[in-house]
Amino acid sequence: MLVAASTSCFPKLSLQEAFDRLADLEYTAAEIVVREGSGALTPTELAPRFDSIVHTCRMSRRINPVAFYFDVEPNLPNYNDYFATCCQLAKACRIVVMTIHASPKGTPFNEEVERLKTLVRIGVNEGVIVGVLTEADCISGEPDAIVSLSKNVSGLAAALDPSHFIYNEPKMKDFDSIIDLVHHVRLRDTTKDAFQVQIGQGSLEYGRLAIQLEKAHYNRALCVDLAELPNVEPIAELRKMRLLLESLL
Repeated sequence: MLVAASTSCFPKLSLQEAFDRLADLEYTAAEIVVREGSGALTPTELAPRFDSIVHTCRMSRRINPVAFYFDVEPNLPNYNDYFATCCQLAKACRIVVMTIHASPKGTPFNEEVERLKTLVRIGVNEGVIVGVLTEADCISGEPDAIVSLSKNVSGLAAALDPSHFIYNEPKMKDFDSIIDLVHHVRLRDTTKDAFQVQIGQGSLEYGRLAIQLEKAHYNRALCVDLAELPNVEPIAELRKMRLLLESLL
């Protein structure tokens, strides 16, 4: 396993600036986020900036891009086209991990299966592993639902975000059943009352999580994804999270 951080930790910075800032904090790996309104990359910029993005990723010496997070709502017009371009970009950048959103709760299961089959097929054609993020308000909000999706969509992985199994829950949901499906992990400290709290004040048992992942032979990133909190120094939080995760490896 390796410790990484998301470019979303610095949403107002360019891709290169986010890489540099993370490297200054002694991170060695990064997740690249694609989302509307992001300072780094938006879906519509992928094709026009394709070559420059590849150059930034390949020429980066201080930090290694290891994953893409396609943080785009499934109902966005031309979603599949943007996703295909992102997969092509991932291949060109030698990145094999791609995280996407599941559709919202209430979406017919069979409809979601067909949508995900298409996306996994696009990813396979570019040598990319596609994983659906665990999210409370989506079809992927329950571990059993992710297992069902994986059984119906060959090659579909899971991107584990334990915060969605903690926040607003009377007790943390057990996600043992999906550990073998995990291809990416996104982390922050969380309680049942707050999606993100200061490092050390949350309910997630990092040691137990590391043991679970190790037993499943997980060898990819533990990716830090921290938003700014009021009256909290974000740089200090990023340092503390890196040191915490590195102590587990």
